[in-house]
Amino acid sequence: MKRYYSKTTGTTYLEGIHADIPTDAVTISEDLFRAIICNPPPDKLRAHDQHGLPVLVDPPAPTLEQSSNAERLWRNLQLQTSQWLVARHVEQQELNLAPTLTPSQFAELLRYRQALREWPESEGFPDDSLRPLTPSFVESESAAS
Repeated sequence: MKRYYSKTTGTTYLEGIHADIPTDAVTISEDLFRAIICNPPPDKLRAHDQHGLPVLVDPPAPTLEQSSNAERLWRNLQLQTSQWLVARHVEQQELNLAPTLTPSQFAELLRYRQALREWPESEGFPDDSLRPLTPSFVESESAAS
C-alpha cells in the first residue's frame, strides 16, 4: 500500500483507503513517515523540501516582542515567588520576632525585587543572560518553605 504526503494539507494518504488524494501529494516512504510525521523531535518544525516531501527544521528565533513578553512573564513570576519572603520578614518584625532574614539579606532582597521591576527598561532587555541575579538565599528559603 503506497503512502502519499500532501504539502498543501500537511496530511498523509494511503492508496486504496483515501478516495480523494490531493494533486500535490507525493510518495513518502514509511521510514520518512515515522521519523517526521509520527515521531518528530519536540524541538523541530515540519517544513517541505523542493519536491514537496516533509523535512524537519529548527523553529525560527523568537521575535523581539515574543522575547520581551517571555521575559516580562519570568520577571512577574520572580516577583510573585519572592513576595512571601518580604511579607514574612515584615510580619516577624511587627510581631517582635527575630526575623529569619538578616538585615543585609532583606536589603538584598529588596534591591533584587527593584532590579526585577526595572528589568524591562534595562539595557540588554530581553536577553535572558542579563537577567537580575537571584540572591542565593532566596532559592534556599523557597526550598525550605
